[in-house]
Parts: sequence; C-alpha cells; structure tokens
Amino acid sequence: MRRALLAILSLFINLSICYATHNRAGEITYRQISDLTFELTITTFTYTLSAADRDELTVDWGDNTTSVAPRVEIVYLPNFYKRNKYIINHTFPGPGIYEIVVQDPNRNHGVLNIPNSVNVVFCIKTTMLINPAIGFNNTPVLLNPPIDQAALGRKFVHNPSAFDYDGDSLSYSLAICLKENGEPIENYTFPPSSDTLYVDPLTGDLVWDSPMETGNFNIAINVEEWRHGIKIGNIVRDMQITVFEIDNNPPVNPELNNFCVEAGTYIEYNITSTDEDKDLVTHSATGGVFLFENDSAEFLNTDSDSGYVTSVFRWQTTCTHVREQPYSIVIKVEDNNEELSLVDIDNFNIKVLGSAPKNVITIPTNNYIRLHWSPSICNNVTGYRIYRRIGSYGFVPDTCENGIPGYTGYVPVGETTGLNDTVFMDNNNGEGLLQGTEYCYMIVALYPNGTESIASGEVCSVLMQGTPVITNVSVKHTDRLNGSIFLAWAKPKDLDTIPAPGPYEYRIYRSPGIWGSNFSLVHTFQTVDLEDTTFVDTLINTTDFGFTYRVELYNDEDGNRFVIGNPDEASSIFLHIEPADNELILCIRKNVPWINTDYIIYRQNRATLNFDSLSVSKDTVYHDINLANGVEYCYLVKSIGTYSRQGIVDPLV
Repeated sequence: MRRALLAILSLFINLSICYATHNRAGEITYRQISDLTFELTITTFTYTLSAADRDELTVDWGDNTTSVAPRVEIVYLPNFYKRNKYIINHTFPGPGIYEIVVQDPNRNHGVLNIPNSVNVVFCIKTTMLINPAIGFNNTPVLLNPPIDQAALGRKFVHNPSAFDYDGDSLSYSLAICLKENGEPIENYTFPPSSDTLYVDPLTGDLVWDSPMETGNFNIAINVEEWRHGIKIGNIVRDMQITVFEIDNNPPVNPELNNFCVEAGTYIEYNITSTDEDKDLVTHSATGGVFLFENDSAEFLNTDSDSGYVTSVFRWQTTCTHVREQPYSIVIKVEDNNEELSLVDIDNFNIKVLGSAPKNVITIPTNNYIRLHWSPSICNNVTGYRIYRRIGSYGFVPDTCENGIPGYTGYVPVGETTGLNDTVFMDNNNGEGLLQGTEYCYMIVALYPNGTESIASGEVCSVLMQGTPVITNVSVKHTDRLNGSIFLAWAKPKDLDTIPAPGPYEYRIYRSPGIWGSNFSLVHTFQTVDLEDTTFVDTLINTTDFGFTYRVELYNDEDGNRFVIGNPDEASSIFLHIEPADNELILCIRKNVPWINTDYIIYRQNRATLNFDSLSVSKDTVYHDINLANGVEYCYLVKSIGTYSRQGIVDPLV
C-alpha cells in the first residue's frame, strides 16, 4: 500500500511538472502600420509534450493598457519543440518610449542556470521609441530560431541572423533572462564555460567556448536598433540551448569573404564545408537578401558526398539594394550524425554601394561657380549632395566607402532634387565666392533611405578674376598715432567689359579689428587701365589692434555707375602676446582669403636692435621659452601664403 501511494504521488508530481514546463524561448517583434498603430508579433517556442498550451497571451503595452493576442500559427518542430505565433494590433496614445512585456507561467523544468526554473515565469520584452522625427520604424526580424543544440566540450556558435528592413544599424549583447514584469531573474547565472561566453556586438554571434555540463540552459540576447546614432529600440530574445555528451565532431565552414560591390554587380560565390568524421553534411543560409520580393539571392547545393558539401550563393544586386548597412548572410553547415547533428555557423557581409556621379565639370564666373554632371545610372536616386572645401585634398574613396568623411574638410553646401537635376550654382548662399580662392567639389547621389553614393572625383576651380584680389596687408610702422599699413591687390584680369566698359574707380574701405564690420571709406582714385594696385594707409593706431580692408571696383560711367562683383576682405596680422613663467605665448591673429602656410617669427636682438629670425611655425600659436622674467621682448611676424592659382603673385609675403 505504501509503495503504491508513493508511485501515485510520484506520478502526480511528474504530471504537475509536465503541465507547467512548456516555455523554452521566444521574442517580440513589431511593424509600424501608421503614426501610432503597430502590428505586434509574439513568437514562442514551447515543449510539445507539455499539457500547458496557450491559445492566447496577454500583452502589457507599457501605456497602462493590456490586450489579449490570439494565436494564429502553430508549427511542430523536431525534438519536441513547437513554434507558436500570436499577432495583435495596438494604437498608442502618442509619441514616447514604451516597454512591451509578455509573460506566461512557466519556464520548462530543469533549466540548469535558472534556479527552480519550473516555478519561474517566462517573460520576454521589447522596447520601442515612437518619435515623428526619426520616421517609421520596424524591429529587425530574427531569421534563425532561438533553440539550438551543443556538444559537451565543443565550441558552440549561434547567430540570430537579424535583418532590419529599414536599414538601421544593429548591435548585440548578452543579457539576463527575465521573470515577472520584465525584471531580471534573481540568482540567474550565465552557463558555465571552459573558456568564454560572449555575444559579438557587431555580428551577433553567440560564442560559448565551451559547454561544461549537459542539460538545458537559457540565455538572453539583447538586439539594439540604432538610427543616426540614436537608439530607437531593442528586443530581448530568450534562447534555450541543450547540451549533449557525444563523440561527434561538428562540421567546419571555410573562412568566408566579405563583399563590397556597386549596385548592378552580379555575385557568385562557391562555399565548401567539410566534416572530419565523413558524415553527410548539408548547407543552409539565412539573411535579408533572401527575403526580397524581387531580385532576391539564392543559395543552392551543387555538390556533396561523405564529409563535404559545396553550395553556391548567387545574387544580382540592383539599385534598390543600396543602403548604409551591409547585408549579413549566415551560413550553417549541419552534419547528419546518428547520435546528434552538430553545426558550424559563420557569416559574411555584402555592402551594396551606389555608383559615383560621373563627368563633373565646373564653369567659373566672376561671382559664382556652376557645376554640372551626368545623371546617375540608378533611377531611384532622389537627388545629389554637393560638398565643398577650400583647396584640394585629393580624397579617393577606398573600395568599400561611400560618402565623404569629415576629416577631409569637405562640408555640404547644397543639394539638388531629382534624378536629372544635375546642375548646381554655388554662390555661397547668395553671399558670393571669394576671388583668388581655389574651391574644390565632390558630389554624391542620394537614395530614398538617405544613403549617399560613392563620392565623385574631386574637381577644383577659381572664380574668373573679375574683381580686385587683395594680396598684401602689411604693417609698415607700429605706432599708436603714426602707424601705417601697406595694401596691395591684383587687378581684375578677366573683367567683363561689356556690362562694365569703364572708366573705373577703386574704393578702399577700412574697419578696425581683424574681423571688422564697421567699414568706412578711406581713399578713392580713378583708373583707366586698372594698373594702380597699391595704397599706404597712414596715421593709424597699429599698436593696439589690426585693421581689415576691402577694395571695391566701380564702373564709373555716367548713368551706369555700380560696384563690380563681390569684393574680398583681408586683415593685417595682429600679434597678441600672453606672458607666462620664463616664456611668452605668441598668438597670431588674422583674417585673410588666402591660405597661410608658414609664419616666420622674429625677435629683436637687445644688443644690435635688429630683428633676428627665431623660428618658422605652421601654427598660429608659438611658445618662446627659456626667457628671463621681467625683461621686455619685441617681436615681428611675417606670413607666407598662397592663393594656389595662376596669375596671382605666389608666394604671398
């Protein structure tokens, strides 16, 4: 009687455990339908033999409301797994950050790294950001199921094969499994490993090297979604790994190559994987490239025998595939072993680039530069972005680089709209460009998702010399009352004499300070041949501050009097000295339209009263050290510069 009672009790306990042990893995994903309405998909993996079976699950939306999601799909999988899919729509009250939580009692019995797992609520969580400024957003889809098998003492690799339809950047990290209300499980421990356990933040590879105990283990992978450097959501995926003790060796993939191609390139890539135990092996591949309705990739077995399999990856890329993030393809090779099938998982990336704009030309005038280029070969291009810098940099994109990096000094100065809008007039937003300055340009095509193409080749140009170009602003005498400054300019060699037939008049304006804004007329003189190109400004205070000058050219014809072009401004060099202990800090201040390459520092010799060359600096700050405190020192600075164009004196001194 006692033996029978114990048997009945044991059966009751086992049935209770069986009833409660069903949740093994899962995740929550969503897609945006309208501004505030989303379709939510809950995917769970449960134990087939358990009596617990949920036709619906309750969703906590994070906005103080809950809903019941019905099950819409059941798929029975090997090894007593069942995949359940629940779908429901929800409209949120407004923009904000929402934590969506789904929980269900309970986890399956015997998860070794979750104490008393059968009594721990199974919980999965996804966080979303609703913000009109970032646009619509959908979570990535996770193409590999969160259930897998590992071998005791053998390195285990799993990849969720995440694909983001929006092209957002993804990052990955290891996380703690959750219990009620999305809280971390107390006393949870990560599975023990002989070496390491981690998730690669870039590829998403879960690497467990290597399992030390047989049984079931659960881990969580946090998949974070980023757009323009802003975190816009994350999925906490709960995953179960079952570890077995076997003699089988896993098959091995070769080292895979990454690809970087221009849109329109056809890719054909053969992959051969091997198995040292000579088991029959099979290939499979997952990734977003296989999901496209049109122009999707294919992965086909071409040859196999005991111990190896060869497959070919083929993809005809098109302009619609251009995006900032590369496409990740996960390759899995699995052996057909009698004890337990093992796998090797590796991935490779393909980045699809938009072709660079071609045939860029510049057409300079007296005031602006017009650019023209050929339309892109991609019909989905939405426009073009024009970048500019002063002087050539010589940037050449590498084989896998789109856009123009900031370190080049190029900055965007305008955009055009439409595939065939291939003309841009650069007039510096109406302020005019500077005479004598070399302007360099690079252009990129823009795609619907905001991605920039490969940069065009660099082209450079200068304005036609239709206005005076200042070449020298030099302090001739330093004095508070009798200071003087020498001013020189190059005459306008490319003056358009049809609208401005002459005679002409030079007007010289001066403003105190090197960033002068209070200009006053200090001298005028008429000229017929434009050869008078120097002026000495006297009786000014050159001790306490510098001066900025502007030379204007007027057409001085009766009834047709006007200023020609946009005059440049240039300042004298003003030297500011800051004292320190046994040193003086020389700060060179200037505002000029040309490029200064060197500064020659002179210090007065106290014995001869001559100014001796002290150093040549490329910076505008110079430290004169090892000086005696309390002693007065006098300095001069000479700049060496250039306009980098023909027809103007070079160097400028």
